[in-house]
Amino acid sequence: MKENNKGVMILVVVLILVFLLPWGRINWGKIRWMQPETVTVTGEAKSTQKNQIATFNAGVDAVNSDKDKAISDVNSKMEAIIAAVKDFGIKEEDIKTQNLSIFQQEETYYEGGVQKSRKGQWRISNGVEIVLREVDKASKLTSLLTSTGANNVYGPNFSFDDVSETQKGLYEAAMKDAKDKAEMLVKVSGRRLGKVVNVSENGSSSVYPMYRMAAEGLGGGGAPVEPGSGTVRPVSYTHLTLPTIYSV
Repeated sequence: MKENNKGVMILVVVLILVFLLPWGRINWGKIRWMQPETVTVTGEAKSTQKNQIATFNAGVDAVNSDKDKAISDVNSKMEAIIAAVKDFGIKEEDIKTQNLSIFQQEETYYEGGVQKSRKGQWRISNGVEIVLREVDKASKLTSLLTSTGANNVYGPNFSFDDVSETQKGLYEAAMKDAKDKAEMLVKVSGRRLGKVVNVSENGSSSVYPMYRMAAEGLGGGGAPVEPGSGTVRPVSYTHLTLPTIYSV
């Protein structure tokens, strides 16, 4: 019986506190989750390599009132160019014909003082893209194309072929560069680094070819062409965010 009375008394006291105390005036403060202090750094890595391939575009064209004759002329010249390029050592998969065009031109004339137009000669053109993997031979290939009937030769355009392995190494180097920078920054503040909380990266391959051609033309032993080099730059910008911890 006494225990029951004791329980009732406790309940009454609790109810009095609930209803009578000014709960709204009590400042309970605020609970805030503090963001850890972090340091964000950017690491960079790049590598300079010799250009790996040279791309050429060679084109032939013919103009004739006889459509079939113009097509035959272009085909003969293109076959000669492709045969010569293969003999030069270019593989079939590195030769691609493109930009075939068959077009009949319009001619203008005057009749009774009035300008009129009529169908004119046929213009036929065709082109081939060639990938040279021995870039030191770019000068010789330039001369070969011009001597085998090509009316238009564009190139060489130097570039990289496959830099995937190089980029892998650059990403690792960029990560190390970022960590080294972070260590240096926190060292002077008497702190140490925690584990990485965020990593982001971006990168692209940039090529800056450098080559030289003779000003006097393409005759003789061929235009001197230097394949030069380019910069592989996964501008592996690696962005690291790491928490900083006070050393004790």
